[in-house]
Amino acid sequence: MSALAAISVDLDTLPHYCRIQGIPEGVLDERALRLVEDVAIPRLLELYDGAKGTFFAIGEDAARPSMARALQASHAAGVEISSHSHAHDYALSRQPPEAIAQDLARAAEAIAAATGVRPPGFRAPGYTLSAALLGAVAAQGHAYDSSAFPAAPYYAAKAMVMGALALLGRPSRSVLDRPRVLLSPRVPYRPSLSEPYARGTAPLVELPMAVAKVSRVPFIGTTVTSLPWAVVRSTYQGCRDAPLLNLELHAVDVLDESDGVPAVLVRQQRDLKVKASEKLRRLREVRQWLSGDGELVTLAEASIRLAGSL
Repeated sequence: MSALAAISVDLDTLPHYCRIQGIPEGVLDERALRLVEDVAIPRLLELYDGAKGTFFAIGEDAARPSMARALQASHAAGVEISSHSHAHDYALSRQPPEAIAQDLARAAEAIAAATGVRPPGFRAPGYTLSAALLGAVAAQGHAYDSSAFPAAPYYAAKAMVMGALALLGRPSRSVLDRPRVLLSPRVPYRPSLSEPYARGTAPLVELPMAVAKVSRVPFIGTTVTSLPWAVVRSTYQGCRDAPLLNLELHAVDVLDESDGVPAVLVRQQRDLKVKASEKLRRLREVRQWLSGDGELVTLAEASIRLAGSL
């Protein structure tokens, strides 16, 4: 049984999915560009229903007035707003240290301007870490990082999709992480500044996404909303031994094609074919599991409560 549980949501807007799928961003109209702040965030706040939760916001999105208002309302409702970088550059971990530091500083400033509070934590675009990126996260003063994702099935599927898109002449802007990530701990740990996927003495805590102990199947939004319910249950059971069960969602996990997502993107992002009402029904049930088996907390609170034991 997990002592702590968290529901964290990456607020990636639709342009980032176009970049992953190699689709021109021009297919998005104004409604589609604002679906996360106008539709997804209100649904996510209803899902939290007053419980503690964490959003990971992108700095350049937070600078838009409509997103800034949505983040401000979320913060007022008790949701922690952490950083998901400024530009959501999938290759951020491969950039020079100066560029990484500048991106993280701009993200923190934009989020603080929207909410009045600097973001306590960070999640890397595409979950991809490097020593330079983790060092910048620590230097920025973040209490935790939540990027490690040691899920072998996800890693293999991502490699296949990226390869297929390249063959189709629509290369993805996503980046495949180093295989070393598959050896990283699946439970919270204090990382090494020289190797983020190994234990060390960094001044922050790493809070990995939930991954089943034996199968390494990830317990994330796509798992909950798209897979057979028996698989959802068994994967959840495989994660319950961890001191923190960190259920990671994306804003699109509460959207569907009827919300105004372009058909060309729906064809590639097939989880958008599942009705939002069904996704939310499943997510509400899983939320009941989490609150029944553990205590729902923000990731910042989890990092504080776990730090002394790591």
